Amino acid sequence: MSRVGLVIVAGLPRRQASAVATRLMHAAPGSVVVHHDLRDIAQGFVVRRQKSAAREEVTRLELAHGCVSCTLREDLLPLLAKLAESDGVHRVIVHLDPTIEPEPVCWAIRALPVWVTGVVTVVDMTTWLADATGDEELAERGFGVAEGDDRTVAQVAVGQAEFADAIVLTGAGADAWTDARTSAVLQRIAPLAKKVAFTDAVHALRDLPEEARRGRVDRWFDPLLHGQPPLESDCGVSLTVFTERRPFHPHRLHDAIGVLLEGVVRVRGRFWLASQPDVALWFESAGGALRIGQGGPWLATMDDWSAECPQRTVKASLEWHPRFGDRVQELTIVAHQAHPDELTAALHAALLSDEELAEGEEAWLRYPDPLVAIE
Repeated sequence: MSRVGLVIVAGLPRRQASAVATRLMHAAPGSVVVHHDLRDIAQGFVVRRQKSAAREEVTRLELAHGCVSCTLREDLLPLLAKLAESDGVHRVIVHLDPTIEPEPVCWAIRALPVWVTGVVTVVDMTTWLADATGDEELAERGFGVAEGDDRTVAQVAVGQAEFADAIVLTGAGADAWTDARTSAVLQRIAPLAKKVAFTDAVHALRDLPEEARRGRVDRWFDPLLHGQPPLESDCGVSLTVFTERRPFHPHRLHDAIGVLLEGVVRVRGRFWLASQPDVALWFESAGGALRIGQGGPWLATMDDWSAECPQRTVKASLEWHPRFGDRVQELTIVAHQAHPDELTAALHAALLSDEELAEGEEAWLRYPDPLVAIE
């Protein structure tokens, strides 16, 4: 059975994203648009709209648990599987609610008989940079979210743009300076994404580069500079790559986090703490919001590499450190106001000193670790 093509349309501006999805539907015969409106998800239901060129169906769905993941699990995934087997359906366009990022959706549908032909994100040039650098929660902005969902507007805005194969630009921009700075940020967090005007949205997915993401989800050990973003500063926007081998001191890194969240759009990457030497930790921030989680074990802790990704083992072998193995600090920082030298200075100050390195791992394991509680 041939797989049906899937296009995902994301973006904070609800009306413009809906218009883009509709235009893409009319541009290709046999297209169906699916949209789950989550504005009432806190009350335990969502509204699903399914439309083609010939008809539109509106269904109110009551959920046992009002959350994004159960909406995907209980309705979107079964619906996509059904549409993939329907006669006359050649492409499905999933128009995401403004509060949803495309990456977890692509992860969830990976086993379905569909293939992602592209992810389109709609960006309002007037407001996006302010959204991507703030700390306002979705609920505070008035978006419908489930109880306990404390994600910020910045996390969603950055996640939607970063995962895009094409970015549709709408809005005139607050001024020429904001417009230029927004473009500089987008070029650094989504260097491969094709940028098109709203009037050309129907052509957004034409002639994508061969290395386009097309729904591919990164693993924690994959390269951080996918697409070779520009490393020089532009309009005060900078991309800093921090790489070191020695471990971070947990308390000093905790103290440095405030510097990494001030005047910074995005930090992401892997790192290791002296107090947690066996596990690779993942650092991801957007605006004023931060997530720290576990990636997986370092190869240095494993005797058998046979089941590991060959690209990962080759890279580790080429860069192997005689004491630390493949353990490494690798962080990328996109800043719009902070100075790169101040960011790297804060990170260097958080590394173990020569005296602390000499103490050895037994002493490191006794360091109090305030980062354990951060998720």
